Amino acid sequence: MTVLDRGAGELIVVKVGSSSISGERRAQIESLVDGLASLHRTSRVILVSSGAIATGMPFLGLDDRPADLPMQQAAAAVGQNVLMNRYQRSLSRHEVTAAQILLTASDMDMDSHRVNARNALRRLLELRMLPIINENDTVATHEIRFGDNDRLAALVAKLMRADRLILLSDIAALRTAPPDEPGSEPIELVPYGDPLEGVKLGASGSHIGSGGAMTKVDAARLAADAGVRVTVTATPLLERLIAGERLGTEFEPNPAPAHDDAD
Repeated sequence: MTVLDRGAGELIVVKVGSSSISGERRAQIESLVDGLASLHRTSRVILVSSGAIATGMPFLGLDDRPADLPMQQAAAAVGQNVLMNRYQRSLSRHEVTAAQILLTASDMDMDSHRVNARNALRRLLELRMLPIINENDTVATHEIRFGDNDRLAALVAKLMRADRLILLSDIAALRTAPPDEPGSEPIELVPYGDPLEGVKLGASGSHIGSGGAMTKVDAARLAADAGVRVTVTATPLLERLIAGERLGTEFEPNPAPAHDDAD
């Protein structure tokens, strides 16, 4: 099954990691947006984007990610503005308008906030906008966070009852072991409920950013439990994935998901 097999009504959530769109890889925003615009022409698309802190760091004269929370919040406040401007400038080439949504973990824990977020996203999609979601790092605390945007993307996919979740970073696929270990092989398909016993998860690529292989697996399982088909692959491969190539690691969805009425 390819991303576009089920036609124009499909809802696709795409998540991109900060290491894919900041620093030396900032230029990847252009090809990412080309892929998103291609999806947008035939489907409903939501982007979950990391990168606010990493994007803001150079403007504050920071070479390394700050350790203290107030400086992280300051970097996020600057970076979120810059990041959204970069996205919109690129999306304007395709005559697509972005809509910014900032969420905190408590928004997804409270029924009223969660329903409001879902309704706003539904209306934006009806209006043919492209929602771009990030964690609200300027108000989030170490204790009350999603933990990583892989989990946030999975929760959004579950909330919106999406058909597909694509987790993009700088890895081409999950592997049975780190790439430098003998016998390490890419994992192409994870059947629903497969515990991956005996697998020492490793990444295929340079590094995975602020998350890791297990964050991808945990997020994929969360979404798959809700009936969402998940693909984990590298950001530069998005357009090939859209074109129908079998790439990355695919998690099969729960064939009989249960949905909370509040979702």
